[in-house]
Amino acid sequence: MSKQQQLDALKTEHATQCPHCAPRIQSNEARAVFGEGDPDAELMFVGEGPGADEDRLGRPFVGRAGQLLDKEIIAMGLKRDEVYIANIVKTRPPGNRVPTYEEAVVCKPYLERQIQIIQPKVIVALGATSAKYLLDDLSLAITKERGHWKTHSGVAVMPTFHPAYLLRQVNRQAHAQVWHDLKLVLEKLNRPIPSRDR
Repeated sequence: MSKQQQLDALKTEHATQCPHCAPRIQSNEARAVFGEGDPDAELMFVGEGPGADEDRLGRPFVGRAGQLLDKEIIAMGLKRDEVYIANIVKTRPPGNRVPTYEEAVVCKPYLERQIQIIQPKVIVALGATSAKYLLDDLSLAITKERGHWKTHSGVAVMPTFHPAYLLRQVNRQAHAQVWHDLKLVLEKLNRPIPSRDR
């Protein structure tokens, strides 16, 4: 099977078997937001979970935070359809809260299999929750660990701030820090670093 066929099969399996998501999908409580992008992507972005806009459309990062992520991807000299975007959990937590550790534990294996199929060279962990659950380090402090390379299952991981966090920041320091982190990603991928007025 091609990578896309493997991902399609995994998506179907997830919708019917994930202990966290399947009951919510089958009761129409939430829509699955499995992930999207290039199955051969060198770069993968991982967030924490879908929000209201993502739940409505069934696509990851399509709200205001997603629009900012799109801008960051374009600033890197890439297109959204050249990367792969997914989340730790695949359905919106009730009340749009942060996914619990227990929810992450039962849903994360599907993300792990996405990573195995896609085989990205770099994963960008968007925000503290994503970084903690992806790296299995619940004590991780994103303000200290962003910009520092980590490894997950042999894949280089760059933790950085979540786009939603950037939307809440009045000053530009956090934006500049994320751009610094993304430039490190481009270096790791041996890609040119576009000039950008931050």
